[in-house]
Amino acid sequence: MLDIQHISKTYGARRVLDDVSFSVRPGRLTGFVGGNGAGKTTTMRGILGIVQPDEGVVTLDGAPISHTDRARFGYMPEERGLYPKMPVHEQVVYFAELHGVDHARAVRNADELLDELGLAERRDDKLEALSLGNQQRAQIAATLAHDPEVLLLDEPFSGLDPIAVDVVLRVLARYASRDVPVLFSSHQLDVVERLSDDLVIISGGVIKASGARAEMQERHSAGLYRLKVAGDAGWTRDLAAQGVDAVVEELAGDSAILRAADDDAAQQVLRAALDRGPVLEFGRHLVKLSEIYREVI
Repeated sequence: MLDIQHISKTYGARRVLDDVSFSVRPGRLTGFVGGNGAGKTTTMRGILGIVQPDEGVVTLDGAPISHTDRARFGYMPEERGLYPKMPVHEQVVYFAELHGVDHARAVRNADELLDELGLAERRDDKLEALSLGNQQRAQIAATLAHDPEVLLLDEPFSGLDPIAVDVVLRVLARYASRDVPVLFSSHQLDVVERLSDDLVIISGGVIKASGARAEMQERHSAGLYRLKVAGDAGWTRDLAAQGVDAVVEELAGDSAILRAADDDAAQQVLRAALDRGPVLEFGRHLVKLSEIYREVI
């Protein structure tokens, strides 16, 4: 378990991190979400010791992180660090060896990762000859080449198309399945919603929400139901006048999202809809991460 405990950091008069605390659990993908300047990169650099927090501590399995521990980390910075004129396979091997992996194992790891990331046929190409998306895959391969025991990735899905996102996700999920804590930041809320097991939202250097992503969505979706009928759903605007303790949150043609006071009120909505004709859809509505993000920041 990677624990970030009450870390703060000030540059001059600007407090960029303010009592930041959250955990990255083994075997889970933790999405780290926030706008530009929110504190994501500073937090990651604080975990790695690149930035020294003014207050607080970061621990791994209950103990302060040592230099030896950090050698077992895999870190993909937002500012990419590969060599444009160096062949892809050669530099993935090189980065593995920098972390103390012997040459034979480094070659095997590079072979497996480039194949898994769809770069096997480009292994001997110089990095600068690859598309930006493939350069991103190569950077991920270099980050993983030493079989890290903790993963920190700053915007790993930037520039990737949906197919490439799925490829990278499979690789990261494989590492998580080995009980590796994985923390990744992203501006792409739809991607984070689809990929993350846990979620941390930061704004202005302050943690606004954290926890299991599914539980967070359930909590923010309490009482919400989606209704779709065969005709116009405009009648749902008058539910209160009909004695139903529910209000419409969104209305569009034949569909409505409603907030019901309790399960009985939800059933009353359904009965009222059935009295008017066919009901095409009725069930719990789960809010999107983008809505939660706007609400908590």
